[in-house]
Amino acid sequence: MRKLKLPKPRLTVPATDTSAPPLAPPPLPIPDSSSTLIPTTQTQLNHLTHIVKSHLKPSFTPQDLVSFLKSHIHHHPGVTHLDFHLFRYAASLDTFRHDHSTFEWIVRSLATSHRFDSLNLLVQFIASNPCPCSDGIFSSGRFDDASFAFDSMKRLIDGKPNVAIYNIIIHGFVKFRQHDKASEFYGRMIRDRVKPDVITFNTLISGYCRNLQFGLALEMFKEMKNKGCVPNVVSFNTLIKGFFREGKVEEGIALAHEMIELGCELSSVTCEILVDELCRGGRVMEACDLLISFSRKGVFPSDFDYFELTERLCVERNVGRAVELVDELWGKGNAPSVIACIILIEGLRCTRQIGEACKFVEKMLKEGIVPDSVTFNCLLGDMCAAGRAVEANKLRLLAAGKGLDPDGMTYRILISGFSKEAKMEEGEALVEE
Repeated sequence: MRKLKLPKPRLTVPATDTSAPPLAPPPLPIPDSSSTLIPTTQTQLNHLTHIVKSHLKPSFTPQDLVSFLKSHIHHHPGVTHLDFHLFRYAASLDTFRHDHSTFEWIVRSLATSHRFDSLNLLVQFIASNPCPCSDGIFSSGRFDDASFAFDSMKRLIDGKPNVAIYNIIIHGFVKFRQHDKASEFYGRMIRDRVKPDVITFNTLISGYCRNLQFGLALEMFKEMKNKGCVPNVVSFNTLIKGFFREGKVEEGIALAHEMIELGCELSSVTCEILVDELCRGGRVMEACDLLISFSRKGVFPSDFDYFELTERLCVERNVGRAVELVDELWGKGNAPSVIACIILIEGLRCTRQIGEACKFVEKMLKEGIVPDSVTFNCLLGDMCAAGRAVEANKLRLLAAGKGLDPDGMTYRILISGFSKEAKMEEGEALVEE
């Protein structure tokens, strides 16, 4: 029987191969040459570092990595054998997770170049860091199969599974409301001396809150801090919402302030939870004060759209407070959205504050915020009805310069306004225009 011939490697690789310890990310994006399986010079590492910095963005996806390996590493004779280093470096990043494409690429590369010791290390890595497709068995509700797969995987590797595997199983239990089993598996995780991370705690806290076990959620939050795991914005948002659900409004607000003190940035979701819950409880003014305090402290999230609070104030005929809110937040660099501006314009029109509405639209246009034509025409109509056709026409010219082209209704409103004020020349000029 003839022996099966392996495909010839494209690269000249030394016959000898020594084992390599796991790589840790150094200050530069390429691991140190002391752990290479193939003789590597510092010059080669420096060259690879330069290539990475030049062609691979700091936050990259598995598809980006495969494309980079294909186009910049695979056919480069000086650094081709460092592809496994780059693979392991990527695995050490918190924001990256290998998938089918990267596993397939590196397996093929190691096999065709006869780097079998490295291939053995890769197999061990795959056992403790499975491809994302393995999430399916842990999130489909087949818990017996999931437990069997986990135990089998644990026996295959020399060491303990990655925290991500425990998180997948805990998330599966929580997803199907098997909260007791999630807690039991968390206990097993601790006994296995695997350190839980923020995802572990957030999953359990969220599960307890969804199961109306808020007391257990608070206990888990305390344990999180006791174990030295720093809560993130998801942790705080979940608990703030839980406090409001329990009717503990003051505690929810206090937790938001604690969040700020700990240096955790507020998100738009944080503000949305606070504003919605306060407004639902009839505490609209308190919601305004809270947002203003966030703005003055410089912690107001730039992507939070406060149009709903503006609308709530206008509906309650508290337009003056809505103006104060928008002016305060805008003055600190938190510009309102177009929707928030339109709501405020309508609120001012409904309370017959035409002059204030006109000033506000002027400010909008100067800041590059353009209203829709319907709102704009309605305001021009109010101005003309109040005998202010000249000001209305000036506003029309300002808006045109900012990209809001007048339509037929705009001209009819202004011509009618000039006619009522017996300003025939101005009206005729618009007709000719």
